[in-house]
Amino acid sequence: MGVSARNDCFFRIACVALAIALWQPCQARNPSAPAQAPAIPGQNPGGIQIYLRAGLKTHGPGEHDYPQFLADWSKLLTERGAVVTGSLHAPLAEELEGVSVMVIYKGDAGYLSDADRAALEAFIRRGGGIVSLHDALCGPDPTYFASLVGGGKKHGEVNFTLQANVPYTVVDPESPLMKGISGLTLRDEAFFKMTWADNPAIHVLATTVIDATPSAGEHKGEVVPQIWTYEHTLPGGQPARAFVWMQGHNYANFARPEIRDMLLRAIAWAGKRPVDELVDYKPPPAPRRH
Repeated sequence: MGVSARNDCFFRIACVALAIALWQPCQARNPSAPAQAPAIPGQNPGGIQIYLRAGLKTHGPGEHDYPQFLADWSKLLTERGAVVTGSLHAPLAEELEGVSVMVIYKGDAGYLSDADRAALEAFIRRGGGIVSLHDALCGPDPTYFASLVGGGKKHGEVNFTLQANVPYTVVDPESPLMKGISGLTLRDEAFFKMTWADNPAIHVLATTVIDATPSAGEHKGEVVPQIWTYEHTLPGGQPARAFVWMQGHNYANFARPEIRDMLLRAIAWAGKRPVDELVDYKPPPAPRRH
């Protein structure tokens, strides 16, 4: 039996409508279709975005524990209202999208591939902040790393006090970053042979007197900056900030309240946020269960 032109038109429209109805749920199940990740319970969606650049564990027990830092501080910073990502590798450019501050606790972070260097410089050019901890500023080209964080340390030089007293003398007591640091002495490691940026120069926050250890040699008694800030602008970029704390050889020192709060303030400062944002963060009340 033949089909009229009118009935044929209705049949085609019905087939199209059925195809659309079937296609939509398939799209929802398509793993390649973009989907927004669910919100993480307890995370502050408006918090400062931080990337933790860590590395593989080196040295003896309790020393240079970069993986433990990644675990501990990703939790601590999230509890303080930050949005945290991180890894044990140099971040790709796409991993730094939206990030305000990169915290580096990884030995010899000055060793960078061309791609690593490009991603880091692009991050800084858009105003991204750096917080450099302990020997992160060590590498083959201290002049280059000094141009990013204010100071660089040449890899391979005997340039450490090892297990030594590190007494701080606060040079800028007006800085909110130095709250609680005056008079503090750590058992840690200090560096003394540094390459410094000079245009602009660093802003010294605290110095130490190099302890008399076998590795310090004739440098014992020297007064050397150990904590500083560095504000600069890479060519073609926006103003950027860096904070450096050269201790952290002994991982237990990260748990000291004075050091913890200094680093929380430094991270907020480097990210151009209110300096006490992470220290004073109060999480919102938990939603009531019905």
